[in-house]
Amino acid sequence: MAATLCVKLLPKQGWLPLTQIVRHGSKSVTRHRRPMHILKQKLMAVTEYIPPPPAAPRGAYPSQSRKVKEGSPLVLLMKKEMGKVFQENKMVAVAQNNGCNAEDMMMLRHSLYKHDIRVRFFPNEVARLFLKESIYCNMTPLFMGPTILIVSKEPKVKEMLKTLRGSPQMTLVGGCIENTLLSVQGLQNYSKLPSVTVVQGELVSGLTMMTSRTASLLQRHPTHLSALLQQYIKQQSSDAGAEAAPKAEEAT
Repeated sequence: MAATLCVKLLPKQGWLPLTQIVRHGSKSVTRHRRPMHILKQKLMAVTEYIPPPPAAPRGAYPSQSRKVKEGSPLVLLMKKEMGKVFQENKMVAVAQNNGCNAEDMMMLRHSLYKHDIRVRFFPNEVARLFLKESIYCNMTPLFMGPTILIVSKEPKVKEMLKTLRGSPQMTLVGGCIENTLLSVQGLQNYSKLPSVTVVQGELVSGLTMMTSRTASLLQRHPTHLSALLQQYIKQQSSDAGAEAAPKAEEAT
């Protein structure tokens, strides 16, 4: 009897216990996320953390700082060449190169060469060494960063500024015109001046006008005096004729 009950109570192979499904009433979601205020959105956008770009490993880029030996033959030769540039050219302008590629630089040099303006390249260290010992020492602060020299034998500032407008990568920082240091505003004012030929013409015309006016003033009084004398002579001759006529009638 006990064995029969144990057999009946033991679970059969593959038997699953009874499951009871309990169904609960579904509740509707009444709480929604409120939208963020516009000011808070702006604040979050402004204060968002922007991670810095990963730094390049040491040695990935070549070093920009190059030490120049003052007594080396190459430096002496470049200083001599730079002195010749300042001596032979009346216009020496300094411009900064802000990422101008080789093609744009070639087009710029070609455009300037049409006006007989040339571009020269000198390291800033050599330029500072030369300017420190010359009368152009006040130009030393202009040589910062990648710079170029724009030179011409005659001061063609107007043509240079017109050409540089087509090259936004080049920024003019100053220059020297006939041993006179000028800022960018000074170069712009110099370009608005008339040419030497026009000034000479205006000077000659002014001098001619002054000399002609002086000659007319000097001739005015003698001419007026001669006119008065001629009028006086005519009056005297007419009076003498009028007095002679009655005398002739009395004689007859």
